[in-house]
Amino acid sequence: MPRNIKRRDFLKAASLAAAAAVLPRAARAAEKIPRPNIVFINMDDLGWMDVAFMGSKFYETPNIDRLASEGMIFTNAYSNAANCAPSRACVMSGQYAPRHGIYTVGSSERGSARTRKLIPTKNRTSLPDDNVTIAEALKTSGYITATMGKWHLGADPKTQGFDVNVAGGSAGHPSTYFSPYRNRRLPDGPKGEHLPHRLTSEAIKFIEANKARPFFLYLPYFSVHTPIQAPKDITAKYKTKGPAGGQGHAAYAAMIESADTNIGRLMKKIDQLGLRENTVVIFTSDNGGVVKISSQAPARAGKGSYYDGGIREPLIVRWPAKIKAGSKCDTPVIGIDFYPTLLEAAGTKKPEGKLLDGVSLMPLLTQSGKLAERALFWHFPIYLQNYGANDGSRDPLFRTRPGCVVRLGGWKLHEYFEDGGLELYNLADDLGERNNLADKMPDKTKELHAIMLRWRKETKAPVPAEKNPKYDPNYKKASAGGKPERGKRKKSK
Repeated sequence: MPRNIKRRDFLKAASLAAAAAVLPRAARAAEKIPRPNIVFINMDDLGWMDVAFMGSKFYETPNIDRLASEGMIFTNAYSNAANCAPSRACVMSGQYAPRHGIYTVGSSERGSARTRKLIPTKNRTSLPDDNVTIAEALKTSGYITATMGKWHLGADPKTQGFDVNVAGGSAGHPSTYFSPYRNRRLPDGPKGEHLPHRLTSEAIKFIEANKARPFFLYLPYFSVHTPIQAPKDITAKYKTKGPAGGQGHAAYAAMIESADTNIGRLMKKIDQLGLRENTVVIFTSDNGGVVKISSQAPARAGKGSYYDGGIREPLIVRWPAKIKAGSKCDTPVIGIDFYPTLLEAAGTKKPEGKLLDGVSLMPLLTQSGKLAERALFWHFPIYLQNYGANDGSRDPLFRTRPGCVVRLGGWKLHEYFEDGGLELYNLADDLGERNNLADKMPDKTKELHAIMLRWRKETKAPVPAEKNPKYDPNYKKASAGGKPERGKRKKSK
């Protein structure tokens, strides 16, 4: 049966389920398992070390810290990619990048052509409408769905399962963080209003209007992506505060605090409406922080890199009805796990024919069991130019060159396709990924590489091999992360 026919049938079923959800309250109360509300907060470019509960001594995040104390913290949580669009595509689809073809933002040919040895895999910039998203899947259980903030996976999230869209489109960052916002999908607030406040106000209105039925609120704040624009009074506070741990950017800190304050507003409203006990709240980020703005030490590098600074994320899950407050989990988890987790939490079946690469985290969240040891993978057959020569990347020109990464237990193996380079790290002893053990431990290297090769075959992951005729081995770039190629529009970071 053609995929578009299957999709029409699926959406018809979703519509019928949504209609059933408006049955009288008594009928819904007869269900054996009440469906929880879901609030998924996905920050943009917020690094692993950019919140106080993970150890930052500079940023102040009292509301996020409180959320952490009320739920479960994951200490080994990962995004599926080191920059935004592919990470979000994996969350929405529940699939690794080779399944949907989104590997980066814009072109995969980033940086100077004279420094790229290979022709990278072509990049897809939108999640196909026939890929059933988590929002569409939840609609089959009668959820009303909304996204408020950054979408970046196509022109209109309403074609991918969302009933309500505020601010979301193809843009990767806002024109401005202050009202008027110059965004046709976002109502302006009072002049000078800060964007996190407006998005939170819209989220509160949505929750108030739908408090009597299960809702899925995807809240992808644009914060803290560039442009770095924060309220002056909050910025002034951080200018008087001494830097700590490589973190000291006052305006960036103020952006974090502004988002934190509004997360506090949202949690307060959930409490006031009596929804706290049966509302799943997820707080995480889409990729690592930008190193030149905020250090991610002890992890190496940051956004755009597949060292842990670029992909390890803060993650909190709060659900008072099921999750013990103040709990912690050290099991490695990844963005594709959200889809099956939310399906199980909602008592919703996997869409027919849908392939999911992740696993449900419910045994961990409820402390009722463990996950079988599994490998986690990252595939990036593309280039990302560097921000600067001292950001901890493998070389001074690129944050990412084409390659692949696997983590199994505490071991992590990198492979780079240009030169066949292999890097093996023991994260338990070397979180900064500085001591390459590939030559010293050939058996472990071979074991992980075999696992990686099997996964690439299974997912049909493309491996670029065509030589780039423009490559010049004698070319010396004047400065790392230089200007984009002539004739090509500079892409979002």
